[in-house]
Amino acid sequence: MNNKTSVLLVDDEKAIRNFMSASLSTEGYRIIQADCGNEAISLAGSYNPELIILDLGLPDMDGLEVLKKIRETSSVPIVIVSARGCEDEKVKALDLGADDYVTKPFGTQELLARIRTALRHSNRIMTKEMGYAENFKTGGLEIDFEKRVVTVDGKVVHLTIMEYKILGLLSRYVGKVLTYEFILNEVWGTLETKNNQILRVNMANIRRKLEKNPAEPKYILTDVGVGYRMMDLD
Repeated sequence: MNNKTSVLLVDDEKAIRNFMSASLSTEGYRIIQADCGNEAISLAGSYNPELIILDLGLPDMDGLEVLKKIRETSSVPIVIVSARGCEDEKVKALDLGADDYVTKPFGTQELLARIRTALRHSNRIMTKEMGYAENFKTGGLEIDFEKRVVTVDGKVVHLTIMEYKILGLLSRYVGKVLTYEFILNEVWGTLETKNNQILRVNMANIRRKLEKNPAEPKYILTDVGVGYRMMDLD
């Protein structure tokens, strides 16, 4: 029992909490429940869960405030589950440190997949200490950070410096949506313009070099209006 991964489930609707709790418990997770923001912050501090599922529509405070409070002291993976599906809400949550954003209604298998990805990403960060300590692999794509060599199905892919930086950044946060602004700031530094065109051009070039069919990419997906996500295919 003690070896089960602990998940803090935060939602003010009891029926939804019970449904998700039953689904996750069946998969071997240990569930802690909270129905409001203040209780969520308190339980996050006292139980140190390994992952948090957070609804934004809470009765005592906005879920984004809960996210900010928890992020002040913890890097625990946080998956937002909300009926708010607009792009601005997703960007805000991701920029505040959410690991993923699932829009209601959703399928159980989709939620479980997002949870597994968030936990894997968290484990990678802990073992690498936020660095590129080892090579990266997803599907047929491999990055050798020591040699700065990228291969797809064993064939070397030649990238520009900026393309390599973008790919490396996405691989570092594999499974997590990175907003356009975050990528621009990390790769190019502070920009006077918020125009995403320079990023789109580089991404088109990356996909042309990596993908068998750039129009249907499998390695890097677009969350329209929000950003890009490197897929965890292993």
